[in-house]
Amino acid sequence: MTFKEKVNGLITEALLEKPSIFLIDLAVSDSFKISVGLDGDNGVALQDCIDISRAIENNLDREEQDFSLEVASVGVGSPLKMTRQYIKNIGRTLIVTTNTEKIEAELVEANDVFIILSWKAREPKKVGKGKETVQKEQQIPYTDIKEAIVTVTF
Repeated sequence: MTFKEKVNGLITEALLEKPSIFLIDLAVSDSFKISVGLDGDNGVALQDCIDISRAIENNLDREEQDFSLEVASVGVGSPLKMTRQYIKNIGRTLIVTTNTEKIEAELVEANDVFIILSWKAREPKKVGKGKETVQKEQQIPYTDIKEAIVTVTF
């Protein structure tokens, strides 16, 4: 078993006790720096990071392999990577980049295959001059999404 597999097993075990928290990123560098990124259905508390950190650190032997450890929640501007993150953010505004376009819109639905975005746009009237506001909606499969970031509004 590799060092990374051992760490991944410890994280998986620790997350069983915290079903609302899930792993987003796990990286182990050549110098054995462990970086763990977490997210949660209701956010990630500092105590959650501490608990996961302890579960890893207490079960690895520094005599066998010296390492450094960093456990954190994913940042506000971090791209969404898992379906569970999209579902958690229904009702929020996303900036979604695909191969052909960039859309800033409200996430109204997310499932295992695609997301649905909704936004208002100004388009030329069908009859007469001027523009009118229309409600647009677009279904985007996850396979077409290059990057999706939740926007923060104040």
